[in-house]
Amino acid sequence: MNSEIPPNVVATRSANKVWLMRAILLIVASFTLFASLRIFTYTRAIVSQDFEGVASLSFDDSPQPGQSVFSVTPIPVPVVELEPWDGSSRVTILLMGLDFRDWEIGQGAPRSDTMILLTLDPNSGTGGILSIPRDLWVSIPGFDHGRINTAYQLGESAQLPGRGPGLAIATVDQLLGITINYFAQIDFDSFIQFINTIGGVKLDVTSPLKIDVIDTPWPITLGVGVQTLNGEEALAYARARNTEGGDFDRSERQQQVVFAIRDQLRRAEVQAHVIGNAFEIYQDIITGIQTNMSFGEAFQLGLLALEIDRENISRATIGTEHVLLEVLPDGQQVLKPIPSKIRILRDQIFSPEASVSPAVLNLSPVELMQAEGAAVAIYNGTLTSGLAGATRDFLVALGVTIPIADTAAERQTFTKIIDRTGNPYTMKFLIDLMGIQPNRIFFEYDPNSDVDIEIHLGSDWSVP
Repeated sequence: MNSEIPPNVVATRSANKVWLMRAILLIVASFTLFASLRIFTYTRAIVSQDFEGVASLSFDDSPQPGQSVFSVTPIPVPVVELEPWDGSSRVTILLMGLDFRDWEIGQGAPRSDTMILLTLDPNSGTGGILSIPRDLWVSIPGFDHGRINTAYQLGESAQLPGRGPGLAIATVDQLLGITINYFAQIDFDSFIQFINTIGGVKLDVTSPLKIDVIDTPWPITLGVGVQTLNGEEALAYARARNTEGGDFDRSERQQQVVFAIRDQLRRAEVQAHVIGNAFEIYQDIITGIQTNMSFGEAFQLGLLALEIDRENISRATIGTEHVLLEVLPDGQQVLKPIPSKIRILRDQIFSPEASVSPAVLNLSPVELMQAEGAAVAIYNGTLTSGLAGATRDFLVALGVTIPIADTAAERQTFTKIIDRTGNPYTMKFLIDLMGIQPNRIFFEYDPNSDVDIEIHLGSDWSVP
């Protein structure tokens, strides 16, 4: 019996081996692209504060080994059901960076030091990346308001459904009103190891920058110009916050690193190296990756991420023009979102029709509001009889849709406005028209709301 393997079988096996290697390369690439900003910073536990309906967070500066420094009473929180990607429509991934050393020293679950949304649209061949500042002061489902970087920590500590990722996703979903399909995290060592495996990343440093490289006794200064950074340096570069723009500059550097990883993975010699060592690379870094993506989904997404042209990937950060700097009663400084501006930014990144958005057509504020068609409810929080009805008549004459005009459940000194479903043009129109104060503007996403926007009239409002 002839034991020689036919040439066509040899060729088929060889092709299958190459395909498998490429599959592993792509899953590694996709996980790293979608989770490469697992940026770590040594952090202390969040500042003690009380949350409505939740036991106070209690802290101990000298915890016993293995003892958590705080406890949270579990409470009901709306669960966001993630929709698996169908393979053809837009897909969005939440990338989070944490510091597991909080656990190592007994400080309990960590905060998310980095939050980035990545979106890909195979139909239009476009993508987008949006960075979310960690000090953004938002409504955390079930926990009243807090910094957005505490959502992961609270979800883990309270052992809520979906744990930390679930509550983080619910919080971002509520802020932006978008569908998030997946989350991804990659740990400190895996990030460094993968960067070193692909030969570092090439970055254009625009101004001298001092970085603190892990396990290095003193900082190093990067000069100006294009240079290749190894894993340790790339991590330090993305973590650095000692510039005038602080965390906003840091977000820009993190996005630089993501694109630099992508550019490196598109090089033929780098792909050849990774393919030749795919099994070892996969085994080395997979333990440091957490995600709800399956192998097949990661394979598809990795391929898609590498195929979309760079010029078709939009980049943005929720920056100084989208927030207000606010000092809380306890002296903490936080960033309060300006919902209308954040929603316009969101549409630029996550809407395929962003290029033909009504805002681009130079329409007037009234025309933009009317095109949006938001349903507005008015509630009278004053002792002035008929104020809700008079306000309704005034706004309807301007083209606002108002199905409800009623008495508010609570008295209001100052008029407040609540965006329930994401309506930037109507919100801006009403805020400017009625002179609503910045600290009385709220976004509380509720896809089941009967109306899109609520206005609770206060004693500061009178019909013109």
